Amino acid sequence: MNIRPYVPGDFDAVSSWIPDERTHAMWSANRFRFPLTRENFEHTLEQHAGTSGDRPFVAVSDDGTVTGFFCYSLNAENKEGMLKFIVVNSELRGRGIGQEMLRLAVKNAFETGAESVQLMVFPQNIRAKNCYEKAGFTERRTETGVFRYGNELWDRCNMVIQKTDTEEV
Repeated sequence: MNIRPYVPGDFDAVSSWIPDERTHAMWSANRFRFPLTRENFEHTLEQHAGTSGDRPFVAVSDDGTVTGFFCYSLNAENKEGMLKFIVVNSELRGRGIGQEMLRLAVKNAFETGAESVQLMVFPQNIRAKNCYEKAGFTERRTETGVFRYGNELWDRCNMVIQKTDTEEV
């Protein structure tokens, strides 16, 4: 596997991995509209690029199949990277694809100036949180009841991995 910049032709693969509204909310905190459309996806990516410097990437298997997606930005002042909108092909979940994609993303971040990389996850998204922990992220803090989904209030967990904590990502 390797990672490369997202191109518009990747949308069909990425959009097929978000099958329902709950999954969509856990993935994007409703930053994108549901159901996901190409127009809204591209527009939202452009907005995030302009406001926080997010750059979209995909993970691709050795045969070139798109298997994952994420956005990354770097705060140059504190040298902390931020991963957002992390998702893996739903048919491949549970096979280590997410962990491998995150390790590559973090390795790239450290090689390009980051001293740490953070991400946010709803702890209710147990599989995602477990994946992040297996990739080396640790919980930094959790805010309770900050996101409303229907009649539920979800917590938001900030997780981080430090360059000094990893000899090889």
